[in-house]
Amino acid sequence: MKNQDYNSRRTFLRNLGAGASALSLPLAGFGETLTYQHEHSGIHSLVTNLDSVRSSQPGRKLGIALVGLGGYSKNQLAPALQQTQHCRLAGIVTGTPAKATEWMQKYNIPKENVYDYKNFDRIADNKDIDVIYVVLPNSMHAEYVIKAAQAGKHVICEKPMAIYPKECQAMIDACKKANKQLAIGYRLHYEPFTREVMRLGQEKVFGAVKFIESSDGFRSGDPTQWRLKKSMAGGGPLMDVGIYAIQGARYITGEEPISVSAQFAPKTDPVKFKDVEETMFWQFEFPGGAVSNSTTSYAAGVERLYASCEKGWFELSPAFGYGPLKGRTSKGPIEMPIVNHQAAHMDGVCKDLLDGKQLPDHVTGAEGLRDVTLLQAIYRAAETGRKINLKA
Repeated sequence: MKNQDYNSRRTFLRNLGAGASALSLPLAGFGETLTYQHEHSGIHSLVTNLDSVRSSQPGRKLGIALVGLGGYSKNQLAPALQQTQHCRLAGIVTGTPAKATEWMQKYNIPKENVYDYKNFDRIADNKDIDVIYVVLPNSMHAEYVIKAAQAGKHVICEKPMAIYPKECQAMIDACKKANKQLAIGYRLHYEPFTREVMRLGQEKVFGAVKFIESSDGFRSGDPTQWRLKKSMAGGGPLMDVGIYAIQGARYITGEEPISVSAQFAPKTDPVKFKDVEETMFWQFEFPGGAVSNSTTSYAAGVERLYASCEKGWFELSPAFGYGPLKGRTSKGPIEMPIVNHQAAHMDGVCKDLLDGKQLPDHVTGAEGLRDVTLLQAIYRAAETGRKINLKA
């Protein structure tokens, strides 16, 4: 799309969104008039489909069981499942009886749909549960995704998919063997502002992308949390919010990096961060000539996705949080509908499952494997002080 077409497209989407918002339909309080649906594999697939939230099985909702009832399940996923059109909260898996009682009462979950980690395998006999969403510490992802597949359920797994690429491959193989689909929690692939910067970069609306800044970090709190334990998290902020920065650089270019350099920052709190990195930096080179610079940190806040191009620039800031996101370009502000990220993500995945479609490659285990491979390459680059060739 030519540069001069950008403002007219933006105005069209804004007007369409304004009209739809008055309908008060279920998807994230915005309605079903505008959403993004991926029809083809690849991270650079960009399709806008105004009917995409309509399923071929109207009224049918897939039952989702959440495995792990920590903050993300409690504050984001469970509330989002009250807004979804194609899925519903059907069950839970927790090792804490008090949480089980609380959730049963709050969400009207029947006792027979409540499991713990000892009787998890019995979920295979529950016809009310179609999808298992694994929301556990990183080190537990592989075990429970494989168990979920063996139980005959489709799976959604939070990111990063696992700690090591070999675990990711085992998860992919288990789901393939069970003839079940595996999605990763790439909620931003269903989020309109993110979809727009994908388009701007990949369609070269402002010319070829030359430089990207893609960074995400925050000041961590509780020093006893699992995210600061390498055995559970696999690392520090890189294994947490760093994956957003990796994704940002990849989906703006639509390319895979060909090399990476990386550096650990000195630790300002070596006691708190005795197990994992506190802050780190890395640089990607892409085959089209773009370069990216990224920071991730548990010491300070940063959240920005910026691209400088031949004929202008664009950015999201905030770029990766739960929203609302905010964007602008050298031509003016980016205006897109505000959606509930988790509702849009789960609805997008479950609509494809209901319709018997193969999930797009860039939200599946294949994409998770790519990211985990890059995470480990960044660590190797930082540990060795050498540029790592990623082309092989």
